[in-house]
Amino acid sequence: MSEDLQSLLEKINRDGVEKANAAADKIIADAKAKAAEIVKAATADAAKAKADAEKAAADYTARASETVAQAARDTILKIEASVTAMLTALLAKDVDATLSDEKNVAALALEAVKGLVGDAEVAVPAKLAPALKAQLAAQKNLTVVTDETIGTGFSVRLDGGRVEHAFTGAAIADELAKRLRPDLARLVK
Repeated sequence: MSEDLQSLLEKINRDGVEKANAAADKIIADAKAKAAEIVKAATADAAKAKADAEKAAADYTARASETVAQAARDTILKIEASVTAMLTALLAKDVDATLSDEKNVAALALEAVKGLVGDAEVAVPAKLAPALKAQLAAQKNLTVVTDETIGTGFSVRLDGGRVEHAFTGAAIADELAKRLRPDLARLVK
């Protein structure tokens, strides 16, 4: 009987160990499955976070590139405006210097009224009037008058003053600057 008891005890022990091992294997399998799910979820979350970060970086890069391009355009426009203003001032200075000389103004006034039919009036600044009256005295259809609103240059008035063509320093410099702006813009760009 002691053998039977011994065999029964061994059988109970074996069954208990087998059940414990089976339970342990089930717990381990469940833990491994849960760990795999956690790893899979963490991997998916990490991939999503990486994709979001890459998209945010690409968006930032695009915005930064756009900002730099806009700043470059603004800088070019500011440089163009500054250079245009500087050249316009230089043009105005040179034009004013040329139109302060009575010989130049007389020659230009004669050229401006060449071919006109009827009487014309040439308005000039007071400092140029005496010299121009003397130089243009031979022109019968021309009258030289003073006009203090003209800084340099002259204006030609026709039809009793209803039609006026300005050849003042400001008008000529402005016209020259307008004609130079497209070429200047191409040079700046």
